[in-house]
Amino acid sequence: MRVGIVNDLRIVAEMLRRTVAETEGFSVAWVAYDGEHAEMLHRADPADIVLMDLVMPGMDGADTTAKIMSIKPCAILVVTATVTGNRELVFRAMGNGALDAVTTPDLKDAASVAEFRRKLISVSRLVGQKKNGPPAKPTAPVHAPPISHRHGKVPVIGIGASTGGPQALATILRRLPAGFPAAIVIVQHLDCQFVPGLQRWLSQECALPIHLAKENEPVREGHVYLAETRDHLIISRGVDGYPHLHYTTEPEDSPYRPSADVFLNSLAALRHTDCVGVLLTGMGRDGAEGLLALRRNGAPTFAQDQASSVVFGMPRAALDMGAVEEHSSLSAIADGILRFVQGIAKKPKATL
Repeated sequence: MRVGIVNDLRIVAEMLRRTVAETEGFSVAWVAYDGEHAEMLHRADPADIVLMDLVMPGMDGADTTAKIMSIKPCAILVVTATVTGNRELVFRAMGNGALDAVTTPDLKDAASVAEFRRKLISVSRLVGQKKNGPPAKPTAPVHAPPISHRHGKVPVIGIGASTGGPQALATILRRLPAGFPAAIVIVQHLDCQFVPGLQRWLSQECALPIHLAKENEPVREGHVYLAETRDHLIISRGVDGYPHLHYTTEPEDSPYRPSADVFLNSLAALRHTDCVGVLLTGMGRDGAEGLLALRRNGAPTFAQDQASSVVFGMPRAALDMGAVEEHSSLSAIADGILRFVQGIAKKPKATL
């Protein structure tokens, strides 16, 4: 796997070069010391993965990410000394196409280097799956019956997102009013150490309260829950009759942690609950099978359109599988979710 390195500090760039070169299966494609140089090098010799600094003279890392993604999309991993201090830049870079972020490794700290390599290998698995994995087998569209009103206290909107997801999520959530009559559960591909920052950032962007999902937490209408750990988030009905959130390590070999497929499949298995599935921009194909399971159960399913996606991989995989009822812009997805929950409110209450 060929890696490009962008960092204005030559000592850090050299440290990253050595770490990559000493990691089995990786080689250094090029090293750039500013955004303009990175743009030129990637145009001439596209890398599979780019390690992106954030604070640089001239173009910052967020703008450089946008340039590189416009030349030839690739997996971009933000490498920064401080995530909390650069929170706005981190999420702007992710909105422009960065896949994830990691703290700059310290060669004197074995745990720090191990975590960096773990993240690099994790990103490479997504790239390898995209390049070498079999394409999704096209299937005939699923002509699902209209969803009927089911006995369930809390409608649930399940959303999966990856590359470019933070900005896409903010765009949808901004259009949903306070007191929104459904729970929203989000699985965003993001290292767990950065999820609290995403929670704070999204809280500033919309009227709905944003929570980090806790083990065995019941979901409530008008609240948004973010998968918080490296384990997979699932949903099931508790003894109180309400849907509850749980974490599971299975499947352990999934390249996506947390996985949108795992959550959406658990949502499809949640009987007597009105639900919606949404798949947003992202590299790979995570979420497509879970979205198909929801559609086969009669739930409305939405996927972001190519024009507004930073990377069209996940929505395209869902389209190829016939899992998508509506293929839409972000504003249209938000409007479709609103129409669905308004339709539930107008239906008579069902009884067991």
